[in-house]
Parts: sequence; C-alpha cells; structure tokens
Amino acid sequence: MRGEPIESVKVGLESMLSSLRQEPFALESVNISIITFDRDVKQILPLTPLDELQLPEISTPESGPTHTGMALKLLCNRIDKEVRLSSPDQKGDWMPLLFIMTDGKPSDVQLYREMIPEVKKRKFAGIIACAAGMSAKTEPLKELTDSVYSLDTLDSASFKKFFKWVSDSIGVGNRSIGATDELQLPPPPPEVNVVC
Repeated sequence: MRGEPIESVKVGLESMLSSLRQEPFALESVNISIITFDRDVKQILPLTPLDELQLPEISTPESGPTHTGMALKLLCNRIDKEVRLSSPDQKGDWMPLLFIMTDGKPSDVQLYREMIPEVKKRKFAGIIACAAGMSAKTEPLKELTDSVYSLDTLDSASFKKFFKWVSDSIGVGNRSIGATDELQLPPPPPEVNVVC
C-alpha cells in the first residue's frame, strides 16, 4: 500500500485507538502490536498496553514482494515471547486476536503455508483477514482463516468503518487463553464484504 491507501489505514488505526480508549475495559485489557510486511518484515510496535500506545510511523516501499509467510513467522515468535500463558502462579493474558490486512498476496507462498499450522497452534481467539483493494487475493487468506473480508475501495471512510468494526470485535474477543468457544463477530459495516 502506498499513498492514499496507507494514509487511510493510519486514519483508521487512529480512529480505532480513539474508540478503544473510550472503553474502560479496553483500557485495562487491550495490548496492541503491529507488524508490517512487504520486502521487509518488521515489528514496528511491540505488544503495548493501550494506555501507553503511541502509533508509530508506518511507511511502505513503492513496490516489491509481500512476505506474508515471514510476517507469520515473526508473529509466532513474538506471541511466544510476549503473551503470558496462565499458570498456577499467575493469571495469563487474554487470548489474542489477529487482524491481518493485505493489498496483495503472499510472495513467499511455501513459507506462508508452512506457518499456517504454527499460527493456529497459538490459540488466537480469532483470526480476521482483510483483503484491501482490487489487487488483493482472498484465496491465500482463506487458507489461514474462515473470517476473510474485503474492502473494494481504499479510501479513509472505508478504512475508518473497518477499524471501527475491528474495535467492536476486540470487546467480543476478550477471552482467557484456553477458552474454546468460537468467536462470534458483530456484523461488518456495508463497506466490508464477507468472502465466502
């Protein structure tokens, strides 16, 4: 994503954070991490409590590969290091939610497919994928999760509504690690298309 689409994502993220900061429960329980993946894969925001979070600068190259598999590998590594599991001595973190957004398809298909079972072992409360724009491919995302949505337009209004829906979903996903109920998401806004 470049230009208006990435700027729209930033506007949407700010809107989501603003909405979450209005919720007392979210202030106590939500931590957010951001991993970007293009020709480089970087965790630009380590797992950070909502009340301490300052949104980092998100920049993207003009073109290049989309290393989704490497991003999932980094994600698994960070989950293993940053998310606390419950034990007899300590209460664990809430089950994490994974939101993945792409405007393309994995360039590292073999690694992507190898990482899918690894991601699923990490006990996410839900994995929600968004194919943003007409060039985004939904088929690889369907291999990762049944919760695949698409945005046909990449304007800030659509992204704001998507991220508002994401923030509403975060409250739904607050379950302790080890819970087995399937995550039931609220209905998406009209701008967000369900991919069957």
